[in-house]
Amino acid sequence: MPDLTDSRRSLLLVLHDVAPHTWPDYQPFVEAVDALGNIPLTWLVVPDFHKRDPLIQAKHFRRLLDWRLHRGDELVLHGYYHLDDSPAPHSPGNWFMRRVYTHEGEFYSLDQATALERLQAGMALFERFDWPLAGFVAPAWLMSEGTRQALRRLPLQYTSDPRHLYRLPHFSPVAAPGLVWSARSSWRRGLSRIACELQAARLEQAPVIRLGLHPVDMRHGFSRQYWMRTLQQLLQQGRTPLTKSAWLAS
Repeated sequence: MPDLTDSRRSLLLVLHDVAPHTWPDYQPFVEAVDALGNIPLTWLVVPDFHKRDPLIQAKHFRRLLDWRLHRGDELVLHGYYHLDDSPAPHSPGNWFMRRVYTHEGEFYSLDQATALERLQAGMALFERFDWPLAGFVAPAWLMSEGTRQALRRLPLQYTSDPRHLYRLPHFSPVAAPGLVWSARSSWRRGLSRIACELQAARLEQAPVIRLGLHPVDMRHGFSRQYWMRTLQQLLQQGRTPLTKSAWLAS
C-alpha cells in the first residue's frame, strides 16, 4: 500500500443509490476495495428506494451499514424515495430535466414544505437506527429553491453537486470536483471513460477528487474495472482516502 498520510491531496470514494436491492451490485467491488487496505467509503443511502425498498424492513442490510460505520465509513441521506413523484411537468425545460435527463430528480420540483417533510423523515430514520448524519445529497444532484430553503432550516452540515460540497446553512461552496459515469448503454460507457480520463488528467494537481459510483457501473466489467484501476492509481499517487465529512473537517 502507498503512504496514505498526506491529506492535502485526497480522494473521496462515494457510493450512490445505496439500498438493500443495490447491495448485491456493490458487494464484490466493496470487498475488493477492502482488500486494498483501510479505505473509508461514503455511502449515499436511500430510505425507501422507488417506494419499494424500505430500510425499515431490511434488518440484515442495516446491520451491514452499522458495521461499515464502525469501520470508519460515512452514511449520507440521499433523497427519500429517489423517485420524481411530483405532478407532471408543464414546460419544455421542466419536461427535459424530469423526463429526459432523469426520472429520479426527487427534490427538483419540491416546495419548501414538502422538501422539509421528506428531509425530516429521512433524518428521523437515521436517528432511529442510531446513524450519525452530517450530509444530504439530492438524487441526480437536483434541488429546487424550496429544497435549499428547507436545508437552511435543518442542522445538517453539508450538501453537494457534481463540482462542489456546500457547507450549510449558508451554502458556502468548497470546490470538490468529481468523476462520474453514465453507464446505461455501451456507447455511454465508452464516452464516459473518455470524458473521465480527460477530467482526471486536468485534476491531477487538484486537492481532492471525488469518485461517484452508481450501481449500474458495477453491472459491467468495463466500468467496474475502470473504477478499480482509477482508485488504485490515485492511491499510488499518494492521495489520502477520506469520507466527505472527514475531508471537510481537514
